[in-house]
Amino acid sequence: MDADALTAGLLQELRMVKPYPALSLTMPTHRRAPDNAQDAVRLRNLVAEAGARLEADPAVTREVRTAIKEQLDRAVTEVDPRRALDALVLLVTPDEHRIWQLPRTAPERVVLSDTYLTRNLVAAKAQSQPFWVLTVSGDRAVLWSGTADALREERTGGFPLTAPQEPPNPQREERIGDTPSTFSDEETRTFLRTVDEKLRTVLAEEPRPLYLMGLAPALALLEEVGESAKSAVGRVTKGAPADMSASELLKEMRPALDERQRRFAAEIDGRLDEARGRRAFAGGLDEVWAAVREGRAGLVAVEEHFQQTVRVTDEHLEPVSGAAVDLTDAAVREDIVDELVEAALDSGADVVFLPDDSLTEHGRIAATLRY
Repeated sequence: MDADALTAGLLQELRMVKPYPALSLTMPTHRRAPDNAQDAVRLRNLVAEAGARLEADPAVTREVRTAIKEQLDRAVTEVDPRRALDALVLLVTPDEHRIWQLPRTAPERVVLSDTYLTRNLVAAKAQSQPFWVLTVSGDRAVLWSGTADALREERTGGFPLTAPQEPPNPQREERIGDTPSTFSDEETRTFLRTVDEKLRTVLAEEPRPLYLMGLAPALALLEEVGESAKSAVGRVTKGAPADMSASELLKEMRPALDERQRRFAAEIDGRLDEARGRRAFAGGLDEVWAAVREGRAGLVAVEEHFQQTVRVTDEHLEPVSGAAVDLTDAAVREDIVDELVEAALDSGADVVFLPDDSLTEHGRIAATLRY
């Protein structure tokens, strides 16, 4: 699955306590050759490590160990290297396996616990900043789920929608003197009201920024007959052919997406400046970590590719790297940024990712404080 498939309901399901052991395997991957040649070897090594851990764990029975290994082997065979992004996450129990390919790197880890390790999924979901695109015409509406890298058609909430095809009515045309305009026709208005109702339901269940694409009359009528279009953060006034591919649509949407990102970054910068002015600001990993743990962070802003390995000492974070890293030390956290993001979201804070070097003067991460 991709990061944008991680709904609140699915995350809750993944975090449920399971019979021990639930296996989580994470590793960085590469999108292109020649670097991606190492991914298969790294995966085999981690699978071997997972097998050795299961063999050595006295709490794992032979039956459970065999079932988990079978599920893990199935997961490995189903991994599609052509869809590789920046990380691979395999979640396995005796009864299931789940595969996630993420646009955010993750460290090499094999974890046996009574829950799945979800922090990398949550951080990738937050970074991907998923959005909706609705392509709409007078007789068809298609919903797309998008991230910065990809779009896919979403078959949910009744979408795609196609208007019922009415047979020509010569008597009606004779009465009004001409074939009626599509966008003054009552059937079209009714259809777009239905589109609006379905879209409002989707937005209520999975709130995301909404972009619209369609001819100007279609977009105007959708806004006139409903409410959902009024919340759109971007519009592309152009018809979308029925056979338009996801990659073609993403290319057409790119200017609107880039403009929205520029406005968003400026808005976040303003909120951070305002917080500094009233001394409700934290900057740097250690300060932001403390604010998140105390539940004081209202907004956490992170540079997109910020990752840091740390040692936790006396409730503070000490960055470590190179030869100083001992990943067997329980005080060492290899994915502290992802852990912080997950904790911030759990506490009700907003988490946003900004372009690299946006927060250089603040140690690449900053937060506004509730108190």
